[in-house]
Amino acid sequence: MRLLKAEKTIEIPEGVDVTINGRVVTVSGEKGTLTRDFSHASLLIHKENQLIKIQSNWPRKREAATVGTVGSHIRNMIIGVTKGFTYKLKIVFSHFPINVKVEGPNVEIANFTGERSPRSAKIVGDTKISVQSEDVIVQGVNLEKVSQTAANIEQATKVKNKDPRVFLDGLYVYERLEGMET
Repeated sequence: MRLLKAEKTIEIPEGVDVTINGRVVTVSGEKGTLTRDFSHASLLIHKENQLIKIQSNWPRKREAATVGTVGSHIRNMIIGVTKGFTYKLKIVFSHFPINVKVEGPNVEIANFTGERSPRSAKIVGDTKISVQSEDVIVQGVNLEKVSQTAANIEQATKVKNKDPRVFLDGLYVYERLEGMET
């Protein structure tokens, strides 16, 4: 049996301004502004007082699932502009000490398993990275960009053609937080 309507409601907290222009949603808060285009989804997105309503009339299975997905994206945008996101990575090595430094739009990982040339990981968007002794802290307001930057750093130190239980060197995400530490 087909649903009549799939609907999701998101509450807008104090201090957050949401603008909806068609299916383009702009969220502004104390940490910054995020804009996202949802024109690929055949949904109705509108604002009523301090609520955002996302709905689809007579949805098929995928359209009903898209309502929840778009709602989660908008909720992550609201969390991003109010609190921000933080990913913490641990520098792990057994013999050769790994050196990590930020150089422009890349993170340079030097002396990984004694390699002569440094490995590089791309920083996505306006994500901020700080290196503190054995930790690398990745922070920003856009969850997708922060998590992709952390994944790029983790993948840059992936050990290939060796037993991963023995060769544990690398940078690994160990904590994901809502909120940015200064």
